Amino acid sequence: MKDLKAYDIIGDIHGCSQTLVKLLSKLGYTSNSEGIYRHSDKTRLPIFLGDFVDRGPYQREVISIVKPMIESGAAMSVMGNHEYNAIAFAAGYRDHSEKNIKQHIEFLNAYAEERFLAGDDFHAWFQKVKSNSDYQSTIAWFKTLPLWLDLGAIRVIHACWDQEIISRIGLSSLTDELLQSSTQDENWQFKAIETLLKGKEILLPYGNHFHDKDGNIRHEIRVRWWDQSAKTYRQAFMGPDNARTHIPENEISGDFLIDYGPSKPPVFLGHYWLDDEEPSPLASNIACTDYSVAKPGGKLVAYRWRGETILKRTNFVPVERIERS
Repeated sequence: MKDLKAYDIIGDIHGCSQTLVKLLSKLGYTSNSEGIYRHSDKTRLPIFLGDFVDRGPYQREVISIVKPMIESGAAMSVMGNHEYNAIAFAAGYRDHSEKNIKQHIEFLNAYAEERFLAGDDFHAWFQKVKSNSDYQSTIAWFKTLPLWLDLGAIRVIHACWDQEIISRIGLSSLTDELLQSSTQDENWQFKAIETLLKGKEILLPYGNHFHDKDGNIRHEIRVRWWDQSAKTYRQAFMGPDNARTHIPENEISGDFLIDYGPSKPPVFLGHYWLDDEEPSPLASNIACTDYSVAKPGGKLVAYRWRGETILKRTNFVPVERIERS
């Protein structure tokens, strides 16, 4: 087992830099003369769960905080699906559809000389963004983020720890070959990256659907991939409570479970946009720290871990979202 440290595992930030500074301060981190946040306890290290960008108003400001921390060894991170999407979008592997542009536009606007407006020629506008050296270096940095961290005592991944997929991929880096293969839905790599960074999904019974947080109609649901007790679609649903009533109570069919029993190391997740009033573990050894900071009323949440194998509700540290100033 690798050296045991104390970790602060921080959920999805989504361009909310002011809220990130508020959380780091609450956790006891201060900025040094180089602008890098560190803790006075040298054994304590933050781990980010990815999704630094999209949605919130301060995209570059978030990168300016987390990138120096990670590059200097003052923090670690895994890649989120939004970093993966940004890489694929820049490389031309992700469709420049209206839906994808809408999801990604706040990040792109942060590197543009002029904000994109309805009616603009997106292709011509994006070519100018792509020529921005800071945009290029940010995309290149995203590529350096690992897909997962296995630290012995704990594991960290954006959405789903599937050991079979992890073993099949081998190295945790997003190579150019893996990137290209994972953007073609006929390849096993496509499903693999979808599972690790977006979670396990299953198709709802015919005729059922719900609207996600962005108003898109969904015929598939993300599921509680570890939950052996889930017998219906509603019980297996992993998402905000306001969508749960639209999920049918039919007995579930299809393979959605992964064997991740309580004897395995604690695993920390982001991604799921939880909206519980008080953060709590999903299972004795599984915790999500994504509590929807990019929407009104959301929180940025960390879990303070120091060696426990059974995760505790009292170890979550939330801060309320700071509204755009």
